[in-house]
Amino acid sequence: MRSYSHGLHADRRKLHAMSTSVESTTERSADEVNEEIRALWLRSGGTLSVAQREEYQRLVLEWAQAAPQQANAA
Repeated sequence: MRSYSHGLHADRRKLHAMSTSVESTTERSADEVNEEIRALWLRSGGTLSVAQREEYQRLVLEWAQAAPQQANAA
């Protein structure tokens, strides 16, 4: 008999894709994250797979948190 908890974790990819938090153990600068975003696009050849799109979304969220906020955004 499968436990209830096992069913919740059966498709880790789906649960991870639903997460809106950035899971980073070390804080990186916006420039560092931007370099990783650029490298992802270069590796992909300009077209992201589903997994690469998920990584891109995670990186953009991380970049937004690391980017300096403008005091007078117009």
